[in-house]
Amino acid sequence: MIIDIHNHFYPKNLFEEIEKRKFSKKNLSVEKDSLNRKIMVQKGTRVVTITEPMTNIDIRLKDMEEAGIDMQALSLSIPGVDFLDPQEGLEYAQISNEGIAHVCRQHPNHFVGIASVPLKDTEMAIREIRRAIKELGMKGVCIGSNIDGIFIDGRRFWPFFSEIEKLGIPIFVHPMNPPGNEAMNDYRLAPMIGYEMDICLAVARIVFSGLMEQYPKLKFIISHLGGAIPYLIGRIENCYNAYPECREKITKSPLTYLQEMYFDTVSFYEPALMCAYAFTKADKLVMGSDYPHVIGDIKRAVSSINTLSIPEAEKKMILGENVKQLLS
Repeated sequence: MIIDIHNHFYPKNLFEEIEKRKFSKKNLSVEKDSLNRKIMVQKGTRVVTITEPMTNIDIRLKDMEEAGIDMQALSLSIPGVDFLDPQEGLEYAQISNEGIAHVCRQHPNHFVGIASVPLKDTEMAIREIRRAIKELGMKGVCIGSNIDGIFIDGRRFWPFFSEIEKLGIPIFVHPMNPPGNEAMNDYRLAPMIGYEMDICLAVARIVFSGLMEQYPKLKFIISHLGGAIPYLIGRIENCYNAYPECREKITKSPLTYLQEMYFDTVSFYEPALMCAYAFTKADKLVMGSDYPHVIGDIKRAVSSINTLSIPEAEKKMILGENVKQLLS
């Protein structure tokens, strides 16, 4: 079975809510670009180009069949829910979670759901993830690489991570608008480079904060191949050995914790994939497409794994076996 862990779905009524409410305080709107495509704009920055498969399941199923993908784990994408105040974020999350759960009930052989939660209010997030898992049947949770500019390793979030460990579900860490994104508006530098920088920072903070020592059973899935983390392993280890503050909250080398994480394969570039494979091995890589974003590629997501110079058994692990075990 081939399973796509990293792809995105927006229930139609979610876009309707965005257009109806306008979210003027947070400056989130649906507009049109120079090619007459619908786009989501947040704080003056284009964050999403709205494509038809984001809401159309029939088109999605057809594209999956053509790519040879059996199942997708559906999640909400940027800007997530934490750009809103907690109560409005909860409402936004519930619309998304219920819409995704509905699709999963209609097509149980093709879709499972990854929940969103309003992490600005930890107790609210805990209640919603319990509901999403126990009542809606969802299989994991998606959190941002930052929570509206707040670092995700902050102690205020640790009760939430404790609850996730008890539930035994994976945490999918997805990029959000990085702090300083106003410097990245030219050339679409935010999705090109800024998101990857923010993923790197999130991963480093998870590791060095001691979060994984406190909750050793947490299962992190890091999107976008970990940003530049595979390339930076040597530098991370050097800094750990050189700077005492890197050793204050952890008792093992950062590589040890990084090798406990899972990384999705949203890169499609063989040298980058092999760099990740070299440090984390096949059992910690999971296939992702970033479909149906305009920079995602559902077909290359599969073909880029099939053309790697690794054993066929390991390709099967990356294409579906690893994530099937994670979501079971």
